[in-house]
Amino acid sequence: MSIQKNIGIWDRIARIALGLILLAITSLAFIGPKNPLAYLGFLGVIPIIAGVSGYCPPYAILGINTNKEDKVVNK
Repeated sequence: MSIQKNIGIWDRIARIALGLILLAITSLAFIGPKNPLAYLGFLGVIPIIAGVSGYCPPYAILGINTNKEDKVVNK
């Protein structure tokens, strides 16, 4: 069973950027005021993995596909 990419290029870029921002927020847990909520920034790994792999499980469940390569119809 192969996993088909369902995330388009702009969606992938946005997910990777969001993931990097969340990981940057995590640095607050180690520098400056110690706030336990800063550890939530580790959730930034999830959008990075989805952006790099090009596959989003919730998109697959909901039937969403932003990948333009799969929408091309062969004539």
